[in-house]
Amino acid sequence: MRRAVTSGTPLPAPDDPTPTPPPDLTDPAPSDTAPTAPSDAAPHPDPPAGPGPHAGLGPRVDAAVAQQVRHARHAPWPYTRLDVAAARAAGHRPHPIRQFVLKTRSRCNLACTYCYVYEMADQGWREQPPAMTPATIARAAQRIAEHAAAHDLPRVDLVLHGGEPLLSAPAQLAAPVDAVRTAVAGAAPATRVTATVQTNGTLLTRGRLTALAAAGIRVGVSLDGGLPAHNTRRVDHAGRPGFASAARGLRLLARHPQSYAGVLCVVDLDQDPIETYESLLAFDPPSVGLLLPLANWSSPPPGHHPGRTPYADWLLAVFERWWHDGVRRTRIRLFEEIIALLLGLPTTTETLGLTPAATAVIETDGSIEQADSLKSAYEGAAATGMTLDTHSFDQLLDHPGLAARQLGRDALAGWCRACELVDVCGGGHYPHRYRAGEGFRRPSVYCADLQRLIRHIAAAVQRAAQTPRPAAGAPVAGATDTPPAEGTEAADATAPVTAPAEAPPAEASAAHPPAVAS
Repeated sequence: MRRAVTSGTPLPAPDDPTPTPPPDLTDPAPSDTAPTAPSDAAPHPDPPAGPGPHAGLGPRVDAAVAQQVRHARHAPWPYTRLDVAAARAAGHRPHPIRQFVLKTRSRCNLACTYCYVYEMADQGWREQPPAMTPATIARAAQRIAEHAAAHDLPRVDLVLHGGEPLLSAPAQLAAPVDAVRTAVAGAAPATRVTATVQTNGTLLTRGRLTALAAAGIRVGVSLDGGLPAHNTRRVDHAGRPGFASAARGLRLLARHPQSYAGVLCVVDLDQDPIETYESLLAFDPPSVGLLLPLANWSSPPPGHHPGRTPYADWLLAVFERWWHDGVRRTRIRLFEEIIALLLGLPTTTETLGLTPAATAVIETDGSIEQADSLKSAYEGAAATGMTLDTHSFDQLLDHPGLAARQLGRDALAGWCRACELVDVCGGGHYPHRYRAGEGFRRPSVYCADLQRLIRHIAAAVQRAAQTPRPAAGAPVAGATDTPPAEGTEAADATAPVTAPAEAPPAEASAAHPPAVAS
């Protein structure tokens, strides 16, 4: 999908087959200390003694204190090394939440063997109610409307998530969205509310699609490829494959393009990249989200070896097919975002670039959490100790976990801050930086892959910029009728939405599915 370009930020050096990772992937000391972390040794202050906002909530307070201890043990950065007050004094302003992930169901009809919610480090789902109650939905709507009004938000994005949100009956699917829209209309009438549901696709029916379409809720589907062989790990609780049901749901969804947000697919090195891509195109997705597996330095991804770039190799095979195709068959969000960042355009994704994170998750019990993808790091990594009953979303903005994700360069490892690709890579997806006992101030475990991927795409963009443009009306290989940065603002619990670096286009709507796996 080539576009001739003539301006933007300087492009990095051309594709290098052997990108150089940082020598030891650790922060230099002591000069590496960022102004937002004045003391790497000083612990985060203990909660004040005496009555406070949690007075009378005994067990809940005990759990919150235990969670603070757990955060400090597993992730000193940011939980003991980031002084949020000092960051604010240094000029780092909080960015409002713009995307709200509503965990309407905490259980799933599938038991995918790699699921970050059920099969990785965090098992908090076991303590969650199976479904969000009407009272919790009403409280969530009130808090979201309150936040939208306080910050004059032009738009908020809702993502219905789980578990599997389509376990709800068709008549109940739109209830959370209706509640939020009603509350926002009363408190912030200028704020527009968009909504997407992220599903495994197995429960899509005409009735559910009709109900979702009537409520203006678009549908994103998670799949591992378009063939049964690609989806052997997406099975139900009896071990039976779920692909046939998902494929049936996707074929039905493809007949309702106004409701179709797209497909998310996690990169699997065991599958042929071109076959995977081409097989997904059979379902006519308007966009394809290619996600790197949730992994980190303590739990590396399959095939991870120093000096090798297997994930870049896989992705670049797809890129070459997509980039040189004669027509736009679909949009691939990862590639479009890299191109936009190379051109100096704003994007609203957290997986790349330096734009501040702007996503909050609401669990079925009303607890407020950080992005789901953190559940891949350690038990309770997404927890904040906050609930809808006791905290506003403004209070979430000063939680060190979220504040760290809004600091841009100051939150990155020293090697990342010195890298020429930092404006594009942004240090990589936050969960991919984790190492047990250190936290999240390291380069991505996919650092070498990201270097290779970005440099290769930069070289392709540079060549396209130097290629004479065809005569008016002549077809352009891979031409697209919209710039890469448009329509990229929908969600990331693997890649949640971020606060726009500048005012987004008026209609930069949820053209992509939420980048949160299901």
